[in-house]
Amino acid sequence: MGFLEDFYSHYDEEGRLLSRHGQVEYLTTMKYIRESLEGVSDPAVLEVGAGTGRYSVTLAKMGIPVTAVELVGHNLEQLRSKLDGSEPLTALQGNALDLSFLPDASFSLTMLLGPLYHLYTKEDQLKALSEAVRVTKPGGIILAAYCMNEPTVIQYVFGMNRLHDVMDLKMLTPDWHCISEPKDLFQLMRTEDIDTLNAALPVVRQKLVATDGATNYKREYIDSMDDRTFEQWMDFHFAICERQDLIGASHHTLDILRKE
Repeated sequence: MGFLEDFYSHYDEEGRLLSRHGQVEYLTTMKYIRESLEGVSDPAVLEVGAGTGRYSVTLAKMGIPVTAVELVGHNLEQLRSKLDGSEPLTALQGNALDLSFLPDASFSLTMLLGPLYHLYTKEDQLKALSEAVRVTKPGGIILAAYCMNEPTVIQYVFGMNRLHDVMDLKMLTPDWHCISEPKDLFQLMRTEDIDTLNAALPVVRQKLVATDGATNYKREYIDSMDDRTFEQWMDFHFAICERQDLIGASHHTLDILRKE
């Protein structure tokens, strides 16, 4: 937890999601959260890895009962500071790998919008996903967010002229898959890696969505847009964010799964 605690104690994740380019990921995720809750008469939401509460607090302020589980103490303090006590939100410190303090089949929607960024083995990834599935009601939805491999190769390895550094450190496989360790903070995935995880779980994919698509490639341009232009960008983004031929090029993806 040391690397994560240090990173999130200094990194402004809230500010990233509030930036113009960060709003694309946030608005897209909220769109699919709302879709996942459509027709649910008595929703109960769990967010594992709730961070500073950007999603959990928003949902709770809409009157939706939320249980927010967060590993990093600094983030949990920030989340709780946003509450006035009237919201139906329970905030708990906990680890995505062990949700044994939560009962089976309790939530209509379970969200893992950050933990899978920081799990580096298939075993741990499956453990977190299995726990999310366990606590979700049959027929309920699991949302799992991932950081994707190819944008990092394009923008960091080549775009920031770090090719020789990462090759010297043996951080790339021969087929250009990034190799991450906890000190690197983020685990990078390909769509086939996600498919392999899902095949081991009692779930059926509903959609795999590019939550930011082309946005981070044009970050400065997006941040400089006026409101009207940004609305058109969002219209374009929503028109293509489910196109599977573009998914792997998105920095972040959202896997939408239904528990069998």
